[in-house]
Amino acid sequence: MTGTGICTGRVAAVTGAGRGLGRAHALALAAEGARVVVNDLGVAPDGAGSSAGPAQQVADEIRARGGRAVAHTGDITTTDGAASLVATALDAFGRLDTLVNNAGFLRDRMLVNLDEDDWDAVIRVHLKGHFLPLRHAAAHWRAEAKAGRTPDARIINTSSGAGLLGSVGQGNYSAAKAGIIGLTLVAAAELARYGVQINALAPAARTRMTERTFAGTMAAPAEGEFDAMAPENVSPLVVWLSSADSAGVTGRVFEAEAGRITVMEGWRPGPTADRKSRWTPAGAGEAARELLAAAGTPQPVYGAR
Repeated sequence: MTGTGICTGRVAAVTGAGRGLGRAHALALAAEGARVVVNDLGVAPDGAGSSAGPAQQVADEIRARGGRAVAHTGDITTTDGAASLVATALDAFGRLDTLVNNAGFLRDRMLVNLDEDDWDAVIRVHLKGHFLPLRHAAAHWRAEAKAGRTPDARIINTSSGAGLLGSVGQGNYSAAKAGIIGLTLVAAAELARYGVQINALAPAARTRMTERTFAGTMAAPAEGEFDAMAPENVSPLVVWLSSADSAGVTGRVFEAEAGRITVMEGWRPGPTADRKSRWTPAGAGEAARELLAAAGTPQPVYGAR
């Protein structure tokens, strides 16, 4: 495989790596020298069914290109599945250096039509599916640090513009992706002492999850034109964040699409009023109106009219 070798000697586990962004990340990591655990449950776009095929196909593709990879088809939204992901990396390659949390699916509905099962399923795969692999990888790295072998470890979580701004018809997905940002910030603060850096990515790319929901912006370009929405455009940042070269970068959120990378600055205090005593409702309302007039205009929710 060709590349600069920026991840040579490192072992990366990528969830949801059978297709789309995860597949692009797994291939890019392998091209840069990483040994890769390719996780995918092989579900449909709405999470139904399962198949070992997608994970195995990507692992086979990496090996055919001269890289090293193994497939993992466990369900990372379960304790056993997440634990076995870490165990697979250790058994196959003797170490784990990077975890890329990417697995997910959609069950889009307007809130008044969104039933409890669709809410729970999306929260489970995105938010719990980030927490459990993170928790088991962190436990391994903490044990390594306590044994005097402090790791140089990385976790890259996958949020979304929907988690940053909201997206009409995706209340469950937006809530999960916003939760991933909160999880990233807490984990980065808690795990720094063990040699673990954790960042989040809000990518925009053409995948099974986006090519229908955002068909207009995700369309493939004319032949010969730059494919701005190709998943492979996002992977270079993932590779760099996975590498030792990203030392000192943690607790940050990046947007990545096409040829653009943006550092997101998140919630920061804006205009403030303090009367040094309790407000009346009318006074609080008057102050709020004045503060809003002085504040910047928020970006619109995706799909809002």
